[in-house]
Amino acid sequence: MNFFRHRHTASLGLPALAALIAIAGCSSADDSASVAVPSPDTKVTELCQNLDKALPRTVDGRRRQDPEPRSALTAGWGSPAIILRCGVERPPKMTDPKVATGDDPKAVGGGVNGVDWLMEKQDDGTTRLTTASRLAYVQVVAPRGADVSGVLVDLAASVKKAIPEGIAD
Repeated sequence: MNFFRHRHTASLGLPALAALIAIAGCSSADDSASVAVPSPDTKVTELCQNLDKALPRTVDGRRRQDPEPRSALTAGWGSPAIILRCGVERPPKMTDPKVATGDDPKAVGGGVNGVDWLMEKQDDGTTRLTTASRLAYVQVVAPRGADVSGVLVDLAASVKKAIPEGIAD
């Protein structure tokens, strides 16, 4: 959708147009994502700190670029960013009987390399993935176009190493 009409752009004048381009250029040059940091209990925070130390440098071919504010409970890779948050609340879909029976077209459970995940397609085209059967919930949001299976393969070893199997509170 074109929000600017030709006559409006022309009426801005060259100095105003140059300033608008400069401002837009500055804001788009900042590729760092911003994300809400979870606030789990002490036990889960320790597990998440261990996960942070074990995370790979690349996921889906993207280099690690942590979001703001910096925290051992969050991580990111590339732009558009794959965002990981550790210590999140259990997603409501995790206990939805429709997911367990395969009757929910937007959510499915499955395992990759020894780690179980709930995969939820979001309306904006992203995919939200949340670990299951672990002592802490780890949530990953993969942008549209990311290789979700590759993301899960890249993260599995780190999750297995840092977050023991069990049921999170």
